[in-house]
Amino acid sequence: MNIRPARTEELSRIEEIYASARAFMREQGNPNQWRTQYPSLELLSADIAEKRLYVCEEEGELLGVFYFALGEDPTYRVIEDGAWLSDTPYGVIHRIAVAARGRGVASFCFSHCFSLCPNIRIDTHRDNLPMQRALEKNGFHRCGIIHLENGDARIAYQKEEG
Repeated sequence: MNIRPARTEELSRIEEIYASARAFMREQGNPNQWRTQYPSLELLSADIAEKRLYVCEEEGELLGVFYFALGEDPTYRVIEDGAWLSDTPYGVIHRIAVAARGRGVASFCFSHCFSLCPNIRIDTHRDNLPMQRALEKNGFHRCGIIHLENGDARIAYQKEEG
């Protein structure tokens, strides 16, 4: 597998991966996390332009997609019912989605991000049990609850070296 920045000409395949992820979440009892058309084409296009959207591919086939950036995320400034492991500079993973046949893709993406930054934060919906299991399996610690800009609560996780 390989990770690289996403390209504009891949947007239709990226949207397919997100649609598949939304369907999987609904099947797993998580119908509310991304609802109908999240992330939007406009958001994905902006992420590509800012070089913050990445794809995981194998033999030319896109198996996963995710947002990764270094630096502070405003939604992580306040954490409730817990605390971050540290306040050292961190990277952020958002909107990770895996194609239907992509076993091990999420772990590969997490490892890639961790190789770029030894302190990673990520959050997920309380109903997204598969993602919670994947995070814990990959050494992320549940730190507390954060709130998105719209007020929705998310479970916050962090993994750091050391």
